[in-house]
Amino acid sequence: MLKILEDLITLARERKGNPVEGSYTNKLLADKSLAKEKVLEEINELIEAVEQDTNKIHEAADVLYHLIMYLEKSEIKIEDVMEELKSRRK
Repeated sequence: MLKILEDLITLARERKGNPVEGSYTNKLLADKSLAKEKVLEEINELIEAVEQDTNKIHEAADVLYHLIMYLEKSEIKIEDVMEELKSRRK
């Protein structure tokens, strides 16, 4: 199951090194402001979906995708985030 997240991270890193013309992923990786806007937009859509009990899974997937792109654009490695989470375990 987590392989899909790993694949998404790999895709982001590959696209950073080898952009594909017209790729939405590359648009996000090229424009930090756009990536940030999309994270905020998708989080709001997820909150609304949860409150209305509609499209929750779709919106959660959008949040994860856009957050990963924003982290990659910001040079924040998911491995470092995972280590931080691991260090918080009691």
